[in-house]
Amino acid sequence: MSASKTNLINHKRGVQPMGMIKPLSDRVVVQPDTADEKTSSGIIIPDTAKEKPQKGTVVAVGPGKVENGAKIDMTVKEGDKVLYGKYSGTELSLDGEDYLIMRESDILGVV
Repeated sequence: MSASKTNLINHKRGVQPMGMIKPLSDRVVVQPDTADEKTSSGIIIPDTAKEKPQKGTVVAVGPGKVENGAKIDMTVKEGDKVLYGKYSGTELSLDGEDYLIMRESDILGVV
C-alpha cells in the first residue's frame, strides 16, 4: 500500500501522520492525480509537456468558516474526487508526496 493511501486511512481513523497538515477555516488539502504518461494513441509525453492535473482527492478538510456570526460547514469531505482550477491552491510536498492546499471556493466540482 502506498504511503498516501496509508496516510488517508490513518487520517480517517483520527491518526495524524507525521507532517500531515490540518487545514484551518475553509481550506482543503488535495492530493493531485498523476499526470498522464501517454496519449490515448500511445505517444509518450515528456515531463516538460505534461499538463498539471486539475483533478485530485481531498485528504483533509478544515472545520468551515464563520461569516456574519454564523458557521458555514464545508460541502466537500475527505475522500471526495474534485476538480479545481489550473492555477488553484499552493503546492507543497510532505513525505515525498505532492499536495495542494486551497480554499473550498477554488474547487469547481465533485466528480
